[in-house]
Amino acid sequence: MVAPKLLVVGELNVDLILNNIQAFPQLSKETIADEMNMCLGSSAAIMAANSAAMGMDTTFCGVIGEDYFGDFILNELERKAVSCRHVTRLHDEKTGCTMILNYGQDRANVTYQGAMNALTIHDIPFGKPSVYQHLHISSLFLQKGLLNDIEQILINARAAGMTTSLDLQWDPAEEWAFDYVRCLPFVDVFMPNESELLALTKTDSISSGIEKIRPYLNTLALKMGRNGSLGICGDQQVTVPAFEVEHFVDAIGAGDSFNAGFIRKYMAGASLEDCLREGNLMGAMNTTAAGGTGAFCDLNKISENIKDFWGIELSLS
Repeated sequence: MVAPKLLVVGELNVDLILNNIQAFPQLSKETIADEMNMCLGSSAAIMAANSAAMGMDTTFCGVIGEDYFGDFILNELERKAVSCRHVTRLHDEKTGCTMILNYGQDRANVTYQGAMNALTIHDIPFGKPSVYQHLHISSLFLQKGLLNDIEQILINARAAGMTTSLDLQWDPAEEWAFDYVRCLPFVDVFMPNESELLALTKTDSISSGIEKIRPYLNTLALKMGRNGSLGICGDQQVTVPAFEVEHFVDAIGAGDSFNAGFIRKYMAGASLEDCLREGNLMGAMNTTAAGGTGAFCDLNKISENIKDFWGIELSLS
């Protein structure tokens, strides 16, 4: 049986993570961080890398510059067995970078977008029928080249025979210029967190936010951090608790790893509850190592750690 193929479209950047920071930065003052790591960043790349680590046939579509950060990203994706045949390098663009000030389970991010804005609908490989079964898009508001065409991108994906998932992520401009009435009917799995749902719908409660988008939903996978996740599909509504983490390192990329786990099960035809549970498990797994991909080395190590931490036998073959 041929493994289903996942196409991930989105932003590419490195993460520069500062840990053990002695104080929060103030203007005209300097503070010290005792540790710094550089790793593969971006919501889309973390989702793609961890999907590939779990054995999924994964291809990335994005744009980077011809610079050291671009080299680093390509090496990291290819090391994780992500196909980069649709990653474009531009000599007149710089690769994106996010500086992360990490404070335990919270953080402050500053992002330089760079080449992220150069990705457009014309870069996405839409074949009819597509060689890919599923399209995942992330961080729409960081990618001005995609934002205005998102409805057509989703329509093209459906016409090519792909199912779709969308994780908007936070809008740095806080304008939330995403027409969910028009677009969500073409999204098979919508994957916000609680803050994003409230901001998008301009509501002050999760229940109100859900009711606003519910008429346009196919499947909702709502990430709720320590409270687990909530799923809605038609008349079905399921809440699945989070996994306790005793070996917590940081939460960078946990939502992206949730996406990877959920979509892996979704593409296999699993129930909504099973998809949510796998998403929660991979989100928890993410927090046991630094950065978004550190906990996802290879199939054997992932399975071994999940058994050690939670006593769960996981088949990822």
